[in-house]
Amino acid sequence: MKLRLLMRRLTVSAPRMAVRSPLPWPLRWAFFAIVVGFCAAIALWAFEFGRDIAGLDGGTKEQLQQALKQIDALRIQLDELTHERDKAQSVANTADTVLTTEKVAQEKLLILNRQLELDNQRLKDDLGFFEQLIPTAEATLNAGGTLAIRGLQAEVLKTGEVKWQVLVIQAAKDPVEFKGLLEVVFAGVSHGKPWTGAPPQGAQPVKLKQYGRLTGLYQVPAQVELRSVTVKVLDGKTVKAVETVKIK
Repeated sequence: MKLRLLMRRLTVSAPRMAVRSPLPWPLRWAFFAIVVGFCAAIALWAFEFGRDIAGLDGGTKEQLQQALKQIDALRIQLDELTHERDKAQSVANTADTVLTTEKVAQEKLLILNRQLELDNQRLKDDLGFFEQLIPTAEATLNAGGTLAIRGLQAEVLKTGEVKWQVLVIQAAKDPVEFKGLLEVVFAGVSHGKPWTGAPPQGAQPVKLKQYGRLTGLYQVPAQVELRSVTVKVLDGKTVKAVETVKIK
């Protein structure tokens, strides 16, 4: 019997009884608050102690200040670089504008130079042409005494056309204005027979007081071998001057 009671007491299901003296609830809350505050104080101390050991407190502030200083220095450098970049871009844009302007001006000068060369050549040709047409003492004039044809020229072009030019002058000091017609006649050989031709528009009007220069083009038929060009100045039906030039 005693053994059973002893075994029963030693088992988990054995009944237990504890005698405790009851505590009032204010003391219980006070005790709980003290324990919580103590734990919080220990945790705060452990955090501060660990941060001091790691050297994060003072180092972080110094690094932060250095980082802020570096950021300010970098911002200043960025502003300076941006200003330099804008200045260089402005200079580059100005240089591009100047180069473009100079290029356009150079192209215009080249065009003007070519035009001047053409004008110069034309003036040289005109000067040579007029020098050949200066009246001389032995110049043969028509019976009227003043009207004459000078420097009749004819040139066969590669296109088969004949380019001709002639100068009609009045050698008098103060001549009366002349109004007449200029007739151009082309002569050659076609299929072994004599051939003559004239511009399709016929004789062209001439109006001059001191001199008049006339030019023209004439398309020679393919089967014709051109031999000469004759120019006549007509006053109505009267021939006032005539000149013939041979085609070489």
